[in-house]
Amino acid sequence: MKKNVFVIMMLAATMQVYSQKVLQLEDCRQMALTHNKSIQMAQESVKAATELKKAAFTQFLPNFSANGAYTWNQKNISLLSEDAYLPVYNMSASGSINYQGSWNNSFSSTGVPLDASGNPFNPKTNPEKIQWKNYALLPKSALEYDINNVFAGSVGFTQPIFMGGKIKELYNIAKYGESLAEAKRESKVTDLLLEVDEAYWRVVSLENKVKLAKEYRNLVAQVDSNVNVMIEEGVATKSEALKVKVKLNEADITVTKAEDGLNLSRMALNQLCGIPLDDVYSLADQNLAQDNSTPLIPIDQALSNRPEIKQLTQVENLAKANEKMMLSRFMPNIVLAGNYLVTNPNSYNGYKNEFGGMFSVGVVANIPLFHFGDRIHTLNAAKSQHRIATLELEETKEKMQLQIKQSSYKVAESLKKKVSTQHNIDQAEENLRYATEGFDAGVITSTDLLGAQTAWLSAKSEAIDANIDVKLCNLYLAKSLGTLNAPALKSQTTTTKK
Repeated sequence: MKKNVFVIMMLAATMQVYSQKVLQLEDCRQMALTHNKSIQMAQESVKAATELKKAAFTQFLPNFSANGAYTWNQKNISLLSEDAYLPVYNMSASGSINYQGSWNNSFSSTGVPLDASGNPFNPKTNPEKIQWKNYALLPKSALEYDINNVFAGSVGFTQPIFMGGKIKELYNIAKYGESLAEAKRESKVTDLLLEVDEAYWRVVSLENKVKLAKEYRNLVAQVDSNVNVMIEEGVATKSEALKVKVKLNEADITVTKAEDGLNLSRMALNQLCGIPLDDVYSLADQNLAQDNSTPLIPIDQALSNRPEIKQLTQVENLAKANEKMMLSRFMPNIVLAGNYLVTNPNSYNGYKNEFGGMFSVGVVANIPLFHFGDRIHTLNAAKSQHRIATLELEETKEKMQLQIKQSSYKVAESLKKKVSTQHNIDQAEENLRYATEGFDAGVITSTDLLGAQTAWLSAKSEAIDANIDVKLCNLYLAKSLGTLNAPALKSQTTTTKK
């Protein structure tokens, strides 16, 4: 039993806290920014673009790599198919070749060698007629190399020296991509803030409409009560009472519609802010007393603030960098490379089964000569894309200048309408006061009084709409000026009225 009582008390306390919850516009914005998945995805896109920019910067630095390989071969390498015999020259004491001592051929009196038939011949043109005295054996096994198990490895680096500007433009493209991702994130934030503010002021409007509808319903109920008393006194008819009943039913329906609209609008705002849909709270601006006007700033500053302009500017930069990238394809590429290569068998020491290696450093240059106009056509295409991006940026700036002018005019118009509706309220309240006094004095019928109440309701409702319109027009002006910025996130996104 005690446990049940404790649970009931806790639930009651929780409901009281929810009923006392007061949300500011900044609180709603912060919760929406924290909850919204599109903003989170945009933030991850910014992080990815930042990492790509860092990766592009590494292309300026040397690239080190290590490679290793092992190969098993079925057969060894043999430079001879069979044993070979190499003729051997005899040398004279002076170090010159002793031809007569090396050959078995006979020589003429003039020193010309004779073949087997005794005919003179030229050893250079007919070396097959030479009869050698001595031969050196060159066995086949001496020129056979063991390559059954081959190991190879290398460690080297590649350092770009001149690439025609490719690496620089690649880095610029990555940098512009990061700025573009940031501008897209800012655009999503602006759109979300606009959506949250619209939902916030919609709830404020409907909260005031609910209060107004209830107040109007109370006025009609008071007339209904008075008419019932007058019927008992015989100074009013049932027809007059029925008219009042109809108005009272209409007032009840108006209250119901306003409350339903408020509940739906509050749930829409809850969804944007990540609050449970059934949570009920009060908004700090429901009295519409504070008037936050948006200060005008110079057109150039406003355009530079707009995330759409930032995006198109980065798109233009990307197109320009791409044009330079296409131009760099006409330039030579020069690279410095260095390696240390090690092999087993040792190819530097008779193919022994041991590891041996060497260093090598070199410069490689590649110069494009002719590609049937491929590079020219791609360069022209890149120039056209750059021109398109520039024209799109200029067109957007012109349209935004017009949007700023229109938004500022709408703000001025909404302020005039607000002043006009306030005058209408004063007149409607004065008319209602006279009608109420006349009805109490019996000189004005209930129909006239109901008409005065309806006029008062209309004037009040128009005033609420006018106040909300001022808020929204200032909101749209702030968006067009690029001053609708995200608030600084706080640890507490809600405040509780004590």
